[in-house]
Amino acid sequence: MFLLYEYDIFWVFLLISSLIPILTFFISGVLAPISKGPEKLSSYESGIEPMGDAWLQFRIRYYMFALVFVVFDVETVFLYPWAMSFDILGVSVFVEALIFVLILIIGLVFAWRKGALEWS
Repeated sequence: MFLLYEYDIFWVFLLISSLIPILTFFISGVLAPISKGPEKLSSYESGIEPMGDAWLQFRIRYYMFALVFVVFDVETVFLYPWAMSFDILGVSVFVEALIFVLILIIGLVFAWRKGALEWS
């Protein structure tokens, strides 16, 4: 028989972690002063009067660096639990993790050869 009461602490945690941001947004909406005017509608540039258009195009290189960072950051998230239970899992899981890392290394070499990691 499937016992739901074993997951009570999970549901309490889920409820509390959902209510805290909702209550925070609600309280800030109630307590925040509402003032509309030209100052509120202007863009803010560190206290300096804005110059030029607010819409700028960024180079694609910034996004490529961010994408490579996210890929290897996610790799770390996937490999950490594997590394913590390495002695329990055995050789087959080691081979799977090795294949995973090799695929990511091939992707890194591909991005490097395409010039995605060049900053100039």
